[in-house]
Amino acid sequence: MTRYLLSRCGQALVVIWLTFTLIFFAVQALPSDPITIFLSRDTAADPETIASMREAYGYDRPILEQYVASLAGLVTGDFGFSLTAGQPVTERIGAVIGSTIELAGASVLLTVVLALGIATAATLSTSPRLKNFVLNLPAFFVAIPVFWLGLLALQLFSIKLGWVSLFPDGSFLALALPVVVLSLHLAAPVAQVLLKALDKVYEQPYIDVLRAKGASESWIFFRHALKNAAAPAMTVAGTTVGAVFAGSVITETVFSRSGLGQVLISAVTQQDIPLLQGIVVLTALVFVLANLLVDLLYPVLDPRIVKSGTTSTHALAV
Repeated sequence: MTRYLLSRCGQALVVIWLTFTLIFFAVQALPSDPITIFLSRDTAADPETIASMREAYGYDRPILEQYVASLAGLVTGDFGFSLTAGQPVTERIGAVIGSTIELAGASVLLTVVLALGIATAATLSTSPRLKNFVLNLPAFFVAIPVFWLGLLALQLFSIKLGWVSLFPDGSFLALALPVVVLSLHLAAPVAQVLLKALDKVYEQPYIDVLRAKGASESWIFFRHALKNAAAPAMTVAGTTVGAVFAGSVITETVFSRSGLGQVLISAVTQQDIPLLQGIVVLTALVFVLANLLVDLLYPVLDPRIVKSGTTSTHALAV
């Protein structure tokens, strides 16, 4: 177990390092350094100003020296300074990330609940019509664009019914509406994978043995089938965490929420490359940590993972 944990943690660190390295050298491949790009729209910026700012931010040093300094900053939690805010990137992100975490956390929770609800209804339903309806829900949810559903929800609940303010007012409904909009889209792939895994589980001989012993369908589902089919769905659920941060750009824009998405749009519009780089690295870090958590939960579902040293979802599903 210790070797398995160390292996997964080591892989996570390597992924974070490779992501940071790729982003760093992608920035270096730009035609100019971040300072020159940032001041390119400022006609009053003279060469001396640009040179002094490049020196102050360290962009006049050799690339290898910049890389080592940036990597050391990553280890200590220093992502540099935001050119537009004039403050450390961590402080700029920290001022708004609470709103995004609130949205993301609630969305992930509701995503899991919706996926489990769809899988439970589709598996235990005795009505063919209801079962077919539930089975078609994931495909329907994934086909709906998030921005379109968000605009439609605002039109209905804010303008027509007046239940929710067009701008966040701190109420429960002001948070619930974007959470539902985002979760419907994210729950679709999780539910699809879970349903597929359940189909494979129900093909196993031990399911017939349980039925022959008189076990009810609900007992088989909750005590055996769901646990054995959960691993592939957990993998997809782990990726939804990164999707939540990516989807927050659209969701927060549609619902006028102040969060990481709005800061990202501002960083792109104002060409604040250090801030943009910090957000990308942070998103990658969250994504890696979420998948690391999923990997660490695998042995709880199936101890064979520790023995084989693999996280094959196919093996777990069987």
